[in-house]
Amino acid sequence: MQFPSKLQKKLQNREENNSLRSLSNHKTLIDFSSNDYLGFASDKKIFDRTHSFLNKKEIYYNGATGSRLLTGNHNLYTKAEVSLSKFHNADAALLFNSGYDANIGLFAAVPQKGDVIFYDELIHASIRDGIQMSNAKSYKFKHNSIDDLQKRYRQIISNKENQTQSTNVYIVTESVFSMDGDTPDLHSFVDFCKKHHCYFIVDEAHAVGVFGDKGVGLLQQLGLENQVFARIITFGKAMGCHGAAILGSTSLKTYLVNYARSFIYTTGLPPHSLATILTVYEELEITSNIESLRNNIRFFNQKLEETHLKQLFIKSNSAIHCCIISGNENVKNIASKIQQKNFDIKPILSPTVPKGKERLRFCLHSYNSIAEISEVIELLATFVDKQKGEHITHFL
Repeated sequence: MQFPSKLQKKLQNREENNSLRSLSNHKTLIDFSSNDYLGFASDKKIFDRTHSFLNKKEIYYNGATGSRLLTGNHNLYTKAEVSLSKFHNADAALLFNSGYDANIGLFAAVPQKGDVIFYDELIHASIRDGIQMSNAKSYKFKHNSIDDLQKRYRQIISNKENQTQSTNVYIVTESVFSMDGDTPDLHSFVDFCKKHHCYFIVDEAHAVGVFGDKGVGLLQQLGLENQVFARIITFGKAMGCHGAAILGSTSLKTYLVNYARSFIYTTGLPPHSLATILTVYEELEITSNIESLRNNIRFFNQKLEETHLKQLFIKSNSAIHCCIISGNENVKNIASKIQQKNFDIKPILSPTVPKGKERLRFCLHSYNSIAEISEVIELLATFVDKQKGEHITHFL
């Protein structure tokens, strides 16, 4: 059967813009691209302890057998959710199959018709998709700008057509942005939400395992965890496994169990996934990997200063560091050269990021050595200087 011409045209446009995505096989390069910040994904001790835990409990299921509301609610779910709520100082936790499922479930179900959502313009695609599924009106504000949020709030909420007595207002951001690595002024956002009686929702996918005592996340590090309506945490980043959870009140959990379609209409996580989550959280209690990661983050930033590359990077104290190199062809070219030197660095292309804001994304890990960090930054400095020279020569 012939492929639809409209769809073929869209693929052709991507190819012409040098932005066509494709799947590639995993290469054994030095890792500066994965989200495995603490090295848990390949930790044999965690793998063995999970296997031992399942054997000891005589849990031999390969799958959940159904949705959690039918046959899939294994008792490990209760154990994991209680453990997560205690660790993250939340009233309740509800597990989802992925961060994507958690976000579309939360945002499609919670904001109602007549409600208003204000979200950071660089918010994750999964949150945008969830917002689009809701019946609420939504408006974006400039990235990390509390001033622009205040301006947009005054413009929108002062318009009586946009509110009723029952209007709820939701403010949405991330504690660490996945394509920038930067963070908003969370204290200011909390103060704004208190003043205007808004519901604050924060995605902590890239903060858990990196910030706070034992990796509890940035909101807990700042003592703000009880000032938010909902937190989204995921386990596919620093936790090195799979799944996600929404942290909030017991009422929120009950509501999501009843109305979040991505929770209700999907097969639950298998017991092995739940056992792995429990095991990695035990590891957080004892690991030295978090401090190793933080030392590497400090060294990376220090090295940027020494090589005069800091001006090209978005300011970040997280595990994610982004070097802006405008143009898909330019950023792919430098990424390829660094990959040829055995370092796995990924180019982030438009339209994933705005045109002109293409970048190299460096993800730091506890297992990256000082020598590796030094070499990859020095390679970047060399190739950036060389590309500048080539552009000047071409212009002349």
